[in-house]
Amino acid sequence: MTGKKILLVEDEAAIREMTTMALERAGFGVVAAEDAPSAERLLSDGLPDLILLDWMLPGGSGIELARRLRRDEYTREVPIIMLTARSEEEDRIRGFDSGADDYVTKPFSPRELIARIKAVIRRASPEQGEGVLETKGLVLDSHSHRVSANGNVLEMGPTEFRLLQFFMAHPERVYSRAQLLDMVWSRGSFVEERTVDVHIRRLRKVLENDGFDSFIQTVRGAGYRFSSQV
Repeated sequence: MTGKKILLVEDEAAIREMTTMALERAGFGVVAAEDAPSAERLLSDGLPDLILLDWMLPGGSGIELARRLRRDEYTREVPIIMLTARSEEEDRIRGFDSGADDYVTKPFSPRELIARIKAVIRRASPEQGEGVLETKGLVLDSHSHRVSANGNVLEMGPTEFRLLQFFMAHPERVYSRAQLLDMVWSRGSFVEERTVDVHIRRLRKVLENDGFDSFIQTVRGAGYRFSSQV
């Protein structure tokens, strides 16, 4: 991970300096901003490999900034980890639904934060694993376009394959139906949100015989996530 660039958006100087030092010791390059406008100016100069984004910022929340970044085609693929003192489940869901890839509560351990950063960057670059994604015996090979469960080859349609590939490349994050339509279906296609539910059911049915259907989890009021933590 040496050489990866992190944009840190944090208004508290002490936390900003402590986090910057920890990241630089771990081999990351760091650029820092204290508010959303400063962060957006830095982004216009070049994209980082990941954004560490504080929830509470002067002049606008990190949630609002995350949503803007996800709407903008230039920044939409940059991974985001939300930093916040909010630890309630409802707050975590709001954070994930805004576009965050992970959620770290304050106070946090620098070692844990660095481990989370490395994990998110790895997940955001599945091609580094030669197109193979694996979770507890469920294996997806994007090059051969095959999925296997405990060694058994599974047959599924192209939409279910793309949906599973997206989920496995972005585990533990909750996606709304609208987000899944935007990221998995062809851009510009006119598909109703309930279509997502149909393909989720089809995907679960394919995974059911080998017990992997439970990895596709419904988050009430928010959407779906892929998780091996059942």
